[in-house]
Amino acid sequence: MLKLVKMEEQYWPQLTEMMDEWTASGEKIIPWSIRKCDYHHREAYLDSLEVKEEGGKLVPDSTYFCLDTEENAFVGAVNIRHRLNERLLHAGGHIGDGIRPSRRGSGLGTEMIGLALEKCREMGIRRVLMCCDKDNPASARTIQKNGGRLENEVLDGEDVVQRYWIDT
Repeated sequence: MLKLVKMEEQYWPQLTEMMDEWTASGEKIIPWSIRKCDYHHREAYLDSLEVKEEGGKLVPDSTYFCLDTEENAFVGAVNIRHRLNERLLHAGGHIGDGIRPSRRGSGLGTEMIGLALEKCREMGIRRVLMCCDKDNPASARTIQKNGGRLENEVLDGEDVVQRYWIDT
């Protein structure tokens, strides 16, 4: 069973285990909110997880970790942007999400996005934009399984990004 939790001191072992695995894999850690600050520096890391005020390219957001309650382990994370600015509307979306490497391919991403959509609904976000790189069909499937409808594809630098809308 999965649930989304805010990072608290009690979850430090789960965070460290997940981040150590992800770092060792050499893969890009997604969402950006969980890698923008070094997780070895607890206080700074905890402070970095949420943007409270809009400024520059940032909008208010909330970061949740996906806890497998049976294994007491973090399997991934989501970052929910409370509103969209021009950059996020173009190719970022409301939700950034990632599943740790060892837990991919088992449907956890689909379930985690479903939980994130519930959080969006609670925040009053009725229409959610989710984006993924065109060359990431697994991510596209998880979005589609949660009701995502492809609006279009856009260029973001050299990457083709697919933009999906989901009604909550």
